[in-house]
Amino acid sequence: MNKWTFAILALAVVTSPAAAAQPSSAAETFTVGTAAAQRGTVAFGALDVAAGSDTGTTIPVIVVNGARSGPVVAAVAGSHGTEYASIVALTQLASRIDASRLSGTVIIAPLLNVASFEQMTVHVNPVDRKGMNSQYPGDANGSQTQRALAVVADQIVKRASTIIDLHGGDLDEELVPYSYWMRSGDAAADEASRALVLAFGLDRVIVNDVDLANSASTRSLSGYSLSLGKTVVVAEAGASGVVRPADVAALVDGCLNVMAALHMIERNVRPVEHPVWLGSGARVRAEAAGIFVPSVAGGTFVSNGMRVGTMTDYYGRLVSEIRAPLAGVVTFIRGVPSAWKEATLVNVAPVLSEPPAYRKPER
Repeated sequence: MNKWTFAILALAVVTSPAAAAQPSSAAETFTVGTAAAQRGTVAFGALDVAAGSDTGTTIPVIVVNGARSGPVVAAVAGSHGTEYASIVALTQLASRIDASRLSGTVIIAPLLNVASFEQMTVHVNPVDRKGMNSQYPGDANGSQTQRALAVVADQIVKRASTIIDLHGGDLDEELVPYSYWMRSGDAAADEASRALVLAFGLDRVIVNDVDLANSASTRSLSGYSLSLGKTVVVAEAGASGVVRPADVAALVDGCLNVMAALHMIERNVRPVEHPVWLGSGARVRAEAAGIFVPSVAGGTFVSNGMRVGTMTDYYGRLVSEIRAPLAGVVTFIRGVPSAWKEATLVNVAPVLSEPPAYRKPER
């Protein structure tokens, strides 16, 4: 993509009908939860989630309110509290933004799933065993996860025009960095999203088509945000509980690149010129509990049927060879030996020569 094409796509972010109706920061003070930031300042606070059928929780939030009006961008991480690189990245983001030179407002929520983080529980909130990226728009009368997401939906998602949803390899996932291009079939909105995904800067981009008429597709943060007409960027980096500086830097820089593409900050942005476009891929799950030993790493190109690991029983006896379900890139592979029945062992995404036209997913 040349710079003129990118400029046209970036312009679509702020001139498309969907984007034109999105929130902007016009008030002198921007308040999210207990964080109230006047123009040109940064405020630290929290979203307080009251107790209900189970305990309450407190979600940290930062508001960077620019000296000038402009778009409202929300950067969210920690839906899974052991995806550490993305969480650490957002704890560093506010210090990289000069509020006195910012146009617009940045809402930063570095850790939604506090209980998962504190108890080192993968994938779910240990309080109610629900996934914190699969319950939107939440329920004010539900369990902790649902009550928390109801607050996040009202205080963060609905207040923003662009959502940056950060993830990474959980404790059990050896993941290679990639972004998602989330498409709803709305041509203008999809092009706006594409421009920001390429600006973010990760070379691998998974093309993910969403049917907004299917409620199951709008239960994640990204799907719910799309259903509200937001521009969405999803990015993942980090692996198996290790916080590598390169992964953190990629996510921080990506967020800053999105702000620059939206003309919120001054920063040189070089959008990815030759992304590796990937399909959503296929997973292989464990047929029974046992010990998994990988034979390839995340990012490896594999052929259909290639051996990617083995499963043994607890005596070390071979139970099965795990093979790639298709040809493509290993976007993540299990990074720990412990595997329960139905645990994901590997995900392989096919390489696309070019993104195909949007196609509504089958239900």
